[in-house]
Amino acid sequence: MDRNIPKAAAALLDFIGSIEAPRGYDTVYGNNQAKLVKPLTSMTIDEVISAGLSWSKMFGSSAAGKLQFMRATLQRLKKKLMLSGAELLDAGMQDRLGYQLLIERGYSDFVAGKIGPIAFGKALAQEWASFPVLSATKGATRSLKRGQSYYAGDGLNKALVSPERVEAMLAQVLAMATAPADKPASAQTPAASPPVAAAREPQPLAAPVKTKWFAGILAALGIGTAAGGAGWQSGEWILFGGIGLVVVIVVAVWLHRRK
Repeated sequence: MDRNIPKAAAALLDFIGSIEAPRGYDTVYGNNQAKLVKPLTSMTIDEVISAGLSWSKMFGSSAAGKLQFMRATLQRLKKKLMLSGAELLDAGMQDRLGYQLLIERGYSDFVAGKIGPIAFGKALAQEWASFPVLSATKGATRSLKRGQSYYAGDGLNKALVSPERVEAMLAQVLAMATAPADKPASAQTPAASPPVAAAREPQPLAAPVKTKWFAGILAALGIGTAAGGAGWQSGEWILFGGIGLVVVIVVAVWLHRRK
């Protein structure tokens, strides 16, 4: 399928082709492609238009290709799209011409929600005779019931697919056409990551219990650890300093009493 054709439209064209011409792009009405001098996809648009007259006489219709283009349809599309006629009617060209037919039959309005499946289904049935109308309506030659070809009664055409299959396909096309291009319908929102605990400032280690009372005595006497030496921060040096201070006080008291 031509990559320039929207995926939803390409899916619909593939579906239409599977009903109209299951054997593919080289199909000629009545599966008479083996009787051609060369494959249809090797022929130019002008060659197919020219051969269409004889195919109508030999095979009963000029319909050709995966989408069964009628001779008159090719002539009209050639003029409208300003083709030279020298282009090959290969797979890519058939896809592009088929997409043009979808546009003409209301594809853009359908995916935009401006028309519903019944109206669009009728338009498709008017273009492709193997497709059924999706509700009772007036056909090309007579009144129709749901499920009949738009051309029922002409002695040549009949619906080859059920209206239920067409409706299911149109629902799929609509879902594809309206889905966000960058987010598949099955995509799930990823679970939120668990909150990360805030980092805490390291806390100073508590002074050993056995040295806390010495530190209290020193603080009361106004002798802190302001000297800041590493030795004053250890329990052993605090103990040594405390003993020394007691000795000094005792000696001072003893000398005072002797006076």
